[in-house]
Amino acid sequence: MSKILVVDDELSMREFLEILLKKEGYDVDTASDGKKATDLVKINNYDVVITDIIMTPVGGVELLKKVKELSPLTMVILITAYASTETAIEAMKEGGYDYITKPFKVEDIKQVVKNALDRKHLEKENVLIRQKVRTEHRFGKILGKGPQMLKIFDLISRVAPTKSNVLITGESGTGKELVAREIHNRSSRNKMPFVTINCGGIPENLLESELFGHKKGSFSGALYNKMGLFEMANGGTIFLDEVGDLPFPTQAKLLRAIQEKTFKCVGGTEDIRVDVRIISATNKNLEDEVMKGAFREDLYYRLNVIRMVIPPLRKRRDDIQLLAEYFLKKYSMEMDKEVKKISSFAMKTLMEYHFPGNVRELENIVERSIALESSNIVLPESLTLSLFKKGASMSQDKAEEWNIPDEGLDLEEVVDSIEKNLVLNALEKSGGVKKKAAELLKISFRSMRYKLEKYQIDD
Repeated sequence: MSKILVVDDELSMREFLEILLKKEGYDVDTASDGKKATDLVKINNYDVVITDIIMTPVGGVELLKKVKELSPLTMVILITAYASTETAIEAMKEGGYDYITKPFKVEDIKQVVKNALDRKHLEKENVLIRQKVRTEHRFGKILGKGPQMLKIFDLISRVAPTKSNVLITGESGTGKELVAREIHNRSSRNKMPFVTINCGGIPENLLESELFGHKKGSFSGALYNKMGLFEMANGGTIFLDEVGDLPFPTQAKLLRAIQEKTFKCVGGTEDIRVDVRIISATNKNLEDEVMKGAFREDLYYRLNVIRMVIPPLRKRRDDIQLLAEYFLKKYSMEMDKEVKKISSFAMKTLMEYHFPGNVRELENIVERSIALESSNIVLPESLTLSLFKKGASMSQDKAEEWNIPDEGLDLEEVVDSIEKNLVLNALEKSGGVKKKAAELLKISFRSMRYKLEKYQIDD
């Protein structure tokens, strides 16, 4: 049963609210002034305090401050016959939940109290989630204990209940899809589908059909009617991974689907209406893509209602050991091996590594080390920190010692990773002074700025 404290220096108002709220099933206490109310708050756990503003010797705003000091989660509703914008603003700034003026309708006070209790329940839930995260370092399937990830967890819990579209940005391998799934799982759509599409992994001529479906015979190879991913996600969430790779013509059709909540399948004539929430992710700088004319500005603003930036692993070093130990347990069980620990020197090696591939690379390193390890402890020689692990300090002669693996390698990716590591190393040596870092690398300041933008290295 919710507990409410009514504070008013008018006996008739106290009695009226007490009778009204008890009829609604609440446990109600009353006080005739702010001082008596403060004493009651010290010994009782109230969900809501309803107080008049004009009282002596302790007024409503002063009582509000006391309540928030003693019981931060208690919702405070202020009532006054002397309504003024200044008083209302002051009360709200001090943490008041709502503000009602006399005379008020019975239904109004009922609704405000109900809303306040709903808000109290939500805030209490969020506090419990934050406490759980701090002790278990887990938020759904996402691990993290550093300040950057705690901010992300907090943002997920605030964003999830809304209907707004979300744009998640960050380097490859940072866990953007995990964040998107967690937003969906904590939303009111969690019983409906979560549908993923990799916008960069489907040929341009098939992408529109994948998104919106097609009619039989609408193009060569369309042998049957096909439902698109937007229709499959109806009522749920569609996750557009690598949305920055969407071809320009498809962007216009996506924009219409978002604005109108309708679309036509390829070869179709009828509008299909859907209700989907769109979460997008990209490792590109979409603002730059808009400036270059490669991405529609109107679509960018439709997708970027709420922005979430996932930090790279090198910016959340507090989490490296936590993640490494999690992957150690996971793959030891999967491979049925008794690898119980990562040696202190191996962990030091991981902690000093830049992880150009982020969490995905760390997972791959640990999985591979367990597969190769013959003892019950991961040793440094079992770690394979990719071909460019010493790229930041390796000379040309050392580069000649590299071997191409049997499965081959992506030369452009390797070269980019080496260059990125060198840029990061130069920035570290220069204390973050970009001009000095450019001099260390013997490149122009203009080239340095280009490389910072290319690799999305924060200033």
